[in-house]
Amino acid sequence: MEKEVSAFTVDQLQVRILPNRHEMGVEAAMLVASQIQTLQAQQPAVNIIFASAPSQNEFLQALSQDARIDWSRIRAFHMDEYIGLAPNAPQAFGKFLKDRLFDLVPIEQVYYLDGNTADSHQECERYAALLQKYPVDIVCLGIGENCHLAFNDPHVAFFEDKATVKVVELDTPCRQQQVNDQCFPSLELVPRHALTVTIPALMKARYVFGIVPGANKATAIKNTLEEDVQETYPSTILTQHPNALLFIDADSAGKLSKVSSFK
Repeated sequence: MEKEVSAFTVDQLQVRILPNRHEMGVEAAMLVASQIQTLQAQQPAVNIIFASAPSQNEFLQALSQDARIDWSRIRAFHMDEYIGLAPNAPQAFGKFLKDRLFDLVPIEQVYYLDGNTADSHQECERYAALLQKYPVDIVCLGIGENCHLAFNDPHVAFFEDKATVKVVELDTPCRQQQVNDQCFPSLELVPRHALTVTIPALMKARYVFGIVPGANKATAIKNTLEEDVQETYPSTILTQHPNALLFIDADSAGKLSKVSSFK
């Protein structure tokens, strides 16, 4: 049976709607793996930034099982990390990716953001130097309920940011999302500060893949695709990337005003 996929574009952004989050994750992994395979035929190593969120679960599982990828030629980064959260805490983003991907594949190198360093600004400089040394080929990201990319919430999302990695204070909607995702039992337990790769640094990637399932992301997807490009809705910048592909499911597409015409 042929897979049901609706596809359309918003400015330069290609969007694909799958019936459910499982099919969406599998589809995203298949196309990301194909891009990795293409790049590995052209260059010795591929540099990838990954997002850490429950929205990525199906995608990461499928990607870890794709036999076309030579993981021994991949350098991996993650795009954000809480400050002051124990590195072995289940909510730590480095641990999230370690458990769901990096420990499952023979990856060449993983570069972790350290949210427990004594000097957060020095850590930003260290990570920025790594991203400069290893220019990013692929970013695999989600979109927050407030349209954040990584931890670039609207009040700190600058499309012309001069920094590559920075310290941010998380806004309340962002912190509440962590509770909504059942990562933390209450808002009070969600850290208030984090390290994040900035929006210009993410958008420097040659290819960007967004994986955004779930009804709780429906408003964010509507704003991403139907609002003008603006820092109030940071994810609108995705529509301006020349090689970006956004995967959503029927639930996250649920509030799009023109979705019926895309089928």
